[in-house]
Amino acid sequence: MAGICTVCGLPEELCMCEELAKEQQKIRVYNDTRRYGKTVTIVDGLDGSDIDIDELARMLKNRCAAGGTAKEGRIELQGEHKRKVQAVLAGMGYTVQVQ
Repeated sequence: MAGICTVCGLPEELCMCEELAKEQQKIRVYNDTRRYGKTVTIVDGLDGSDIDIDELARMLKNRCAAGGTAKEGRIELQGEHKRKVQAVLAGMGYTVQVQ
């Protein structure tokens, strides 16, 4: 017999809490210009309680083949990667707004 989710009250195999949490986040992806005209792609609006921001940053850096960091609740990637980041996050079930 399977357990029951404490959040939604459904059986664990039917639980939708994780998918709902992903859809409810308002993630913004935009570019910024830093020193010496360098472009940085910023992923903002991530809720650190639901996901591991460091692990997500590591995955995005690998997919975009770029350096970057996760600090202050946001991910910064070196270079112009808005479309790649949008595609990866949308594939994971997040709602992404590109600016």
